[in-house]
Amino acid sequence: MKAVSVVTIRKELKYKSNEELAELCLRLSRFKKENKELLTYLLFESDSEEGYIETVKAEIDEQFELINTNSYFYIKKSVRKILRNTKKYIRYSLNKETEVELLLYVCKKLKTMRPSIKRNTTLCNIYERNMVAIKKKILNLHEDLQYDYSVMVDDIETL
Repeated sequence: MKAVSVVTIRKELKYKSNEELAELCLRLSRFKKENKELLTYLLFESDSEEGYIETVKAEIDEQFELINTNSYFYIKKSVRKILRNTKKYIRYSLNKETEVELLLYVCKKLKTMRPSIKRNTTLCNIYERNMVAIKKKILNLHEDLQYDYSVMVDDIETL
């Protein structure tokens, strides 16, 4: 996700009420480096969570394509960076379904990646830790969503 210019953000803020501005500022104060990205999400993408998820998934795809597969060392570094960025985007959303969906997507990409992560213990551990975290997060969702995401987890684990 690319941050919008300060001028565009300023123009968009003019259309917000005082209460909305106060809420945005309080939420903004929790972050330091990613302020412009957070404001971009809040002002332009929070209305369409599905569009936001698709944007982040596209970025994850790009990052997976850029991985240097010559060595597992470089793969591990890249996967950690992808997870760090994904979790940053999850923090912006604060939506549990978005969190589960994005983490499932990263795990699916990890599982289908070539060379296989099964040959490296660290990558397997990263994958397993994330799958355990996803399963815990699924338990906090609505029953219908629990079923849907559980099916997705099973599909990924059988790949």
